[in-house]
Amino acid sequence: MSHQTESRKALRELIQLLQEIDDRWAGPEWNLHNAEDIVGAHRALMHMLEGGLTGHYESQSSHPEFRRIVSPSRKFTGDNGDAIYFDAPLGEQYEYVVQGSMNGACYFSLTLEVGTAQGRMASKTDGVLNNTEMDIDADGAFEVHLGGQSRSGNWLPIPAGVTRVTTRHYFEFEHCAAADPHLEPKLQIRALNVDSAPRPPDDASVAAGMRRVAGFLRSRTLDQPPMAEAAQPPFVSLLPNEFPPPVVPGDFGLAAFDAHYSMAPYFLGEDDALLITGRWPECLFANVCLWNRFQQTFDYANRTVSLNRAQTALEPDGSFRMVIAHSDPGVPNWLDTEGQALGIVFWRFMLATGEVATPDASVVKLEDIRAG
Repeated sequence: MSHQTESRKALRELIQLLQEIDDRWAGPEWNLHNAEDIVGAHRALMHMLEGGLTGHYESQSSHPEFRRIVSPSRKFTGDNGDAIYFDAPLGEQYEYVVQGSMNGACYFSLTLEVGTAQGRMASKTDGVLNNTEMDIDADGAFEVHLGGQSRSGNWLPIPAGVTRVTTRHYFEFEHCAAADPHLEPKLQIRALNVDSAPRPPDDASVAAGMRRVAGFLRSRTLDQPPMAEAAQPPFVSLLPNEFPPPVVPGDFGLAAFDAHYSMAPYFLGEDDALLITGRWPECLFANVCLWNRFQQTFDYANRTVSLNRAQTALEPDGSFRMVIAHSDPGVPNWLDTEGQALGIVFWRFMLATGEVATPDASVVKLEDIRAG
């Protein structure tokens, strides 16, 4: 090992970080106390490692490329079975053009993220453009400019500190959109004021890529306090089985300006069920999904772990009645916990008009649901 390169130094830093994450984050310091908890943490860590390598290892703001953030086998930071997300690096010194299509989505947006340099998780959202604010042709195609001189439409400035753009396609189909490979949108982004090829990889760029992966991992593990100990945004409740009123998140990092969110943990015994009643609001998109404690959706490719409006059976008066339970209660709108006693319930309502009512929840016995 005679050649001491910067890449070797960065690789050792990454290995040491993985060891620290295992020693600390996957253990009692983050309220993980049994083998099942630790296995879940290790699975989440592997998904984040893949996410960091996919999105941040080879990443240049002068030659950006949209890459899918999460997938049925790569989940972190609150994914969604009805949504397909992409992101790409930005630099405020460049002007970009984004070309894409709605691809059948009922909602699309671009959001500009602050604080993602070195692979870190966004600290703030500073700009959003959704499909109701864009010129889109009859086939659903669009072109959006980012940065450069002000334009009358289909344009966002790149404020100081913005280092990444996130795209959201939300679908309301009877099948799970994120698990359908035929639905993956095509998106392109390029810098208009760059006319040279990217520099070939060298020691410095390979090391920098490794350090971005390390920044991605650290910001989502060791830099995040245990949920019960962190200051929570107003749409998050730490009280199990009781939802806070849905609210817009403001400029909260990785959030959409034009959404209402509501989130709370569920906690259910083996014979319990969480009975939820409510009404969908008037909006472009709405759904509810189940996450594990690491903010990964349950298996939406093979189980019903989320419901959008197209998937929800309504009562005669237009309201809904959902049941979260460990086994099928034999009634419509069952959300499958995969047998996990503890999880998270997350509601999204995009571009809602009028009242967004808080879903009502109560713990009942599963046999009472089955008995009708």
